Amino acid sequence: MFGQRIVLKRGAKDQAEKPFWISYADMMTALMVLFLVVMAVALLSIPKQVLQEKDLRAKHEQAITNFMEKLKVRAEKFPGVTVDVKHRLVNYGPRAYFALNSAKLNASQEAAVRAFTPVILNAADTSLGRQLLKRVLVEGYTDRTGTYLHNLNLSLQRSEGVLCALMRSDVPIALTSAQQREVLGLFVVGGYSFNDIQSSPEASRRVEMQLQFFGYGEKPERRDVAVAPDIGRCEV
Repeated sequence: MFGQRIVLKRGAKDQAEKPFWISYADMMTALMVLFLVVMAVALLSIPKQVLQEKDLRAKHEQAITNFMEKLKVRAEKFPGVTVDVKHRLVNYGPRAYFALNSAKLNASQEAAVRAFTPVILNAADTSLGRQLLKRVLVEGYTDRTGTYLHNLNLSLQRSEGVLCALMRSDVPIALTSAQQREVLGLFVVGGYSFNDIQSSPEASRRVEMQLQFFGYGEKPERRDVAVAPDIGRCEV
């Protein structure tokens, strides 16, 4: 009985002595692999985002072109009025040529400008127009007769003369008070002197309306004028 040998098993001790945590080198390797995977996914997603933004910008420009195309179709009912889709311009041609050194339109010319203005206002008041159209810049031009500063002032006066024609109420066919409020909120004037000379002095003494649109990503702002201010008397 005393001679019986006792055998001790060392398995449990050997198991306890094995390291439980992975080595530092293995951990860093795993982190590096994870980092590379994340970076690869991020780099692959960048071209997709760029393409998506490019596509959205293209759709925005196409929407503006569609807006101008529709306006061009409506202008066909108004003799002498043309719409330049590419440059986003409304040109009245001989219907709104100014006399030499004058900033006033005659009665028939004023009527032509007033007749087409509601078309612009109606287009601006559509859901697409409220999202896209920022303002309408009334541009007055001159020929090369006279000094630069004189023509610069004259071109601005011609722009004001067009606004005066739109604000008149003492004519047979006038804009309604609601339409005049829309003009006040949407139309602005600009003077450009003789920076864009046409084929003849008469064609240079013209007025154009440039439609300006919100840029891609720009938040549209309401342009309504709830109460029209005192318009006053035209001084042109």
